[in-house]
Amino acid sequence: MTTQTLSIAAARRIALAAQGFGGPRDARPANWGQLRRMIDRLRLLQIDSVNVCVRSHYMPLFSRLGAYDCARLDKGLLTPTARTRGHFEYWGHEASFLPLDMHRLVRWRMADAANGVGVWRSVAEFGREQAPLLKAMTARILEEGPLATREATLEGETSGRGGLWDWKGSKIALEYLFWTGVLTSAGRRGFERVYDLTERVIPAEILSRPTPSREEAHIALAQMAAEAYGIATAADLRDYFRLPANGFDATLEALLQVGAIEEVRVQGWDKPAYLARGARRPRRMDVDALLTPFDPLVWFRPRASRLFDFDYKIEIYTPAEKRRYGYYCLPFLHAGALGARVDLKADRTVGILRAQSTHAEPGCATGDVAAALAAELRRLAAWQGLAGVVAEPVGDLGPMLAQHLTDD
Repeated sequence: MTTQTLSIAAARRIALAAQGFGGPRDARPANWGQLRRMIDRLRLLQIDSVNVCVRSHYMPLFSRLGAYDCARLDKGLLTPTARTRGHFEYWGHEASFLPLDMHRLVRWRMADAANGVGVWRSVAEFGREQAPLLKAMTARILEEGPLATREATLEGETSGRGGLWDWKGSKIALEYLFWTGVLTSAGRRGFERVYDLTERVIPAEILSRPTPSREEAHIALAQMAAEAYGIATAADLRDYFRLPANGFDATLEALLQVGAIEEVRVQGWDKPAYLARGARRPRRMDVDALLTPFDPLVWFRPRASRLFDFDYKIEIYTPAEKRRYGYYCLPFLHAGALGARVDLKADRTVGILRAQSTHAEPGCATGDVAAALAAELRRLAAWQGLAGVVAEPVGDLGPMLAQHLTDD
């Protein structure tokens, strides 16, 4: 059988359609049903604490659906009732909200964590060395109910070990018990996770479902990744849920055997590509959207480079004098390509969205990109309840963007 070859433009359109782009935006605020269905389509929503513009888990839904009430998403994800709970927190790509029906598919990761595999070294060491504290923490939550980190200090706990977070022993204990599945998130207060025993949070009907073998779970997760990506390399598929390299060739072969994916070529790619069964192939995909750095479309930087010729690095941890594009730079999707990047800050003290620097991608029509970006920044500002947008004339697209915002 001849392997079909797709153009890079066709691959982009397939990827964007699979990721939920191209539908109606802003006709009316998206309701909870639409938000939930989009999360389920992506199969996860990554969580990140950075709040310089908009918290990361809010943005992918805005990028695809347009404006919505963030309080509605909070109610559905952060403070659900037993009746309304449809998602749980765990390690998907990174820390993520995942649909409840995926709980059985990540139990292999919980089992690995209990054996010290796939967890941060300090957490694994704590699990081996601090069994009494783990037992005390579990007993306390059993007796007192859900606890947030700040409430969970234990008598005799170890102090922080230094490093980026300098966590106390109680925090490491909570994370270990979360990672191994003993505890889960009962919700959040503000953005602080509240921990409870898993059997008191996850519905019994979900917990009673049979646990698949490690191999079966990896096949199911890789198929979900293929459907979410539309078209992808093996590395892309493995990265979506951070599956281990060992055994992934067999996972890929299993998907090929059942026809869940088809091997194809994409012009310009030096690796085989895999097209998901039933993936849509739109003839046009003229989409404008701002993307968080943790959006599935760009979170795997090699894929962003391969698919969009977009070299992307988040510069939060880069010293200010060494930053090229800015502290929190968001890619801008325009007409089916990544046409620019903009360093954004929501200055809530004065009610302004600030574009602190803006850079165009090589080969883009800068006038068209600047006009489209100005419109998208206004949508973002209005959604966040900000009065307007101010662009600094910094970066090669900054002056033009500032002019569009002034003229319109």
